[in-house]
Amino acid sequence: MASPRGPVLIEREAPLPEGPDRAPPVPDLTPMPEGRAMQTVAVLAARPRSRLGRFFWATASALVGFVVSVAAWRFVEGLLAANPVLGWTAAVLVGLFVLAALLIALREGAAYALAARLDRVHKAALEAVGSGDMKAAGRVVDGLVSLYAAREDTAWGRSRLKDRRGDVFDADALLHLAEAELMGPLDRAARVEIEAAARQVATVTAIVPLALADVAAALVANLRMIRRIAEIYGGRAGAIGSWRLLRTVLTHLVATGAVAVGDDLIQSVAGGGLLSKLSRRFGEGVVNGALTARVGVAAIEVCRPLPFASLPKPRVTNLVSRALAGLFGAGKAEAAEGKS
Repeated sequence: MASPRGPVLIEREAPLPEGPDRAPPVPDLTPMPEGRAMQTVAVLAARPRSRLGRFFWATASALVGFVVSVAAWRFVEGLLAANPVLGWTAAVLVGLFVLAALLIALREGAAYALAARLDRVHKAALEAVGSGDMKAAGRVVDGLVSLYAAREDTAWGRSRLKDRRGDVFDADALLHLAEAELMGPLDRAARVEIEAAARQVATVTAIVPLALADVAAALVANLRMIRRIAEIYGGRAGAIGSWRLLRTVLTHLVATGAVAVGDDLIQSVAGGGLLSKLSRRFGEGVVNGALTARVGVAAIEVCRPLPFASLPKPRVTNLVSRALAGLFGAGKAEAAEGKS
């Protein structure tokens, strides 16, 4: 077969652009920040524990405690036989250690009892709202007044609640009055803690280049934030109670899918996306700070004795805007201009 002579013409399906101004834009391949540090913390803390795992760690703790106790007893007994002075010194030190362990256990028990009391008030408030029972609402208000009786930051609210309580004859109105008078200063203090934690997580993520440093900083900052929020609303979480509360909050977030980027994080993600064009760490810092704020809002919902009704619920975008003001101001301003 003879080969064709001359040029071969191939028709294009789409016409070529007439100029550079009509050329298709170059696709943006910069990935949007996802807040991987906070998502890793949430997944690790909210990982479900099996019964076999709990049984293993319980038996391992009991075995290690028994071995250490026997070893300490034999150590003190040997010193008493060899040198009475050193033996009695070791016995006193062991006794002081046992006393410190008992005091810590008592503090953890008291913190757990206080958290249980706060949880009972919260459940009673939900039942009172659902039933509309005036007597149940009155018991809830009495519990709140008793819970915050020694708090100076609620003294003015307790006084106003006492003066105006007699004018209310509806269960919902009474609970709304108690929320407005008692929860206002506590909500403001909780917002300050959330903003500080979000600022810290965002700063460490953006500045520290070490591997897993952002995960460790997010874990420590969120644990401290949740503990402080519990203390603000009347709880006193100890070391074990803080981990339990962190697991409760993050398990709720993972179950509801709230650790992913959602509608309340659109503005923060927009700012993070613009900053990620300059530095990927800055973009991750914005989103990690926003996810920390979301954890703080969930902690408020868990620790707050009354559900939000008369007072507005904190919004993640507002918390992040105040927390990151001055740190990522340029990116936030560009995000605001892009939305307008």
